[in-house]
Amino acid sequence: MTEAEQDTADGRTLRGQRRRAQIIEATLAVVRRDGASGVTHRTVAKQAGITTSLTLYYFATLDDLLVAALTSVTDAYTHRIRRLIDTEDDPLDGLAHLIAESAGPGRERALAERELSTLAARRPALRPAARRWRDNVAELARTQTDDPDAVEAVVALSDGLCTAILLDDREADPDHIRSVLRRALEK
Repeated sequence: MTEAEQDTADGRTLRGQRRRAQIIEATLAVVRRDGASGVTHRTVAKQAGITTSLTLYYFATLDDLLVAALTSVTDAYTHRIRRLIDTEDDPLDGLAHLIAESAGPGRERALAERELSTLAARRPALRPAARRWRDNVAELARTQTDDPDAVEAVVALSDGLCTAILLDDREADPDHIRSVLRRALEK
């Protein structure tokens, strides 16, 4: 392949990646606005300002579209939790702040993730992506303890705290969240 052909191919690849990202963001916007039940290729296309056939080109089925949207959210959480594990002196404190963001700037994205994760109970194709949040929180908890029951408690508590924060209409206190998480680790 000549250099010019390679540049053309690279440009098409980049445009394709941008288009996929645009469709995924449009899907998340529809989930935030209308819930997961509002996601169709047509509503996503309208949100993205593109044709329905283009969404079908990139995501042949509705499950493909929903998996990509949930994966996008869980990838972001995975990156942040991985960074907490690798760089923080107190990863539990970082997790508490991440959970608390569900009440503030991260609310809309957390709400979309929660809705898609709940939908995974009915749609098996979504389950692997939905489990990633729990797997990452478990990995973080294992930096604090090797007790499998305590790890499971931190995972369940993190899920419950996120849900409670999304249901409440008030600020979340990261210090309180950290205290509750820390207590789950105590014997």
